[in-house]
Amino acid sequence: MPASMIDWNVAVQTGTRLVRPGPQVSPKDARQVVAELRELSGVAQGHVREFTGMDGAIDSSPAKVVDRPGWIQANVDGFRVVLEPLMEQLQARRGSGLLGGGAGGAVIQAVGSRVTGMQVGAILAYMASRVLGQYELFLPPDPTGRAPTGRLTLVAPNIVGAEQELKVDPHDFRLWVCLHEETHRAQFASVSWLRAYVQDQMTAFLLASDLDPGALLDRLRGVGEAVADAVRGGEGNLIDAIQTPEQREILDRLTAVMTLAEGHGDYVMDAVGPEVVPSVADIRAKFQHRREGASQVDRAIRRLLGLEMKMKQYAEGSRFVNRVIEQVGMDGFNRVWTSPNTLPTHAEIKDPALWVGRVIGKPELPPAD
Repeated sequence: MPASMIDWNVAVQTGTRLVRPGPQVSPKDARQVVAELRELSGVAQGHVREFTGMDGAIDSSPAKVVDRPGWIQANVDGFRVVLEPLMEQLQARRGSGLLGGGAGGAVIQAVGSRVTGMQVGAILAYMASRVLGQYELFLPPDPTGRAPTGRLTLVAPNIVGAEQELKVDPHDFRLWVCLHEETHRAQFASVSWLRAYVQDQMTAFLLASDLDPGALLDRLRGVGEAVADAVRGGEGNLIDAIQTPEQREILDRLTAVMTLAEGHGDYVMDAVGPEVVPSVADIRAKFQHRREGASQVDRAIRRLLGLEMKMKQYAEGSRFVNRVIEQVGMDGFNRVWTSPNTLPTHAEIKDPALWVGRVIGKPELPPAD
């Protein structure tokens, strides 16, 4: 088996070393937070199922509550499941031409894998202090076959830190976060083909990379330009810099489905209603301000890593879901989950009338603003 192009152990060690500590809480308070988050994930799941009508094959296991190093380890585990088989394919296709053969090539590759591991670890350290929760799509295989194929993970110190920073009601905020993440669990647990579709698109994206050394050097030059542009306040990011034309088409499809998923989560967490989260309006206003506010350095890093695009996904996706449900109701909207062919395209996310006309057959939405 070829050596990994990323030293995953180095990635975990680097990320764990660099990640900032979370807010200081007593052991008793920490246990209370963990217990409440596990409980509220179950409460949120019931509200999500009732509100969205997505109740097929729902995994009812409690959320996994982790600290920042735990989130880093979980993501490395997920990356390995997806990326290692693909890296082996890429290495086999590239052969020894890029790295050189024999012992010298092995040394170069070993050094390169450690450097890449350090880079991945640094990115994860940055992300680990910001992520509130996620639905982990890709887990190491369970030998017994009994474990769920995905897992809901909540990052306790980040949730506590955010609620303290925003000065919002802790119980309401924790339930509000759980509503968003449980919506993601409903999406991937109820829609049997969605996980495979996302993985297929990710696989196609990675295998569509340029293999020619000259083309790879051009991509690396583009990375340098992206870094300079992000620091200047432009829109440059690493994702755009390394894409081939074929990858851009695939990324458009991936962006559309993830914009739908994120927007659906944002819509549900607000629309479930003030009777469930009484202070939802106050939380949303303060949280939105937090999303938009950041130092110049932080904004540059977010642009560079493509996180600004993720912020835009929340807004565009929520707007798409809201406009479609206003027009055709929840049952009409849920036709989006019928098959890959009923997912909105990049253009339809921006103009929901196009999706309604194509899938529902009732082009009655007013033109997009």
